[in-house]
Amino acid sequence: MGFIGWIVLGLIAGAIAKAIMPGKQGGGWLATLLLGVVGALLGGWIGSAVFHVGLNEFWSLSTWLLAIVGSLIVLFIWGLITRKRS
Repeated sequence: MGFIGWIVLGLIAGAIAKAIMPGKQGGGWLATLLLGVVGALLGGWIGSAVFHVGLNEFWSLSTWLLAIVGSLIVLFIWGLITRKRS
């Protein structure tokens, strides 16, 4: 998957994670993009380490599930960090 594919996957996975996560999260579309890309990388790393499944193809269901779960984890951690600063 190319660089543009990672950006698109991260943006969509981050938006889906924000929709799934309860409560109000701070940040706009740029924060969603960055957290989504980081979450996709985290999800791919966890998937390859635990389940021996990585982020192989853009249209693979496992790729999307790992990216969304990774984005949820990153968004949860981001919420903990920003909540303490407020």
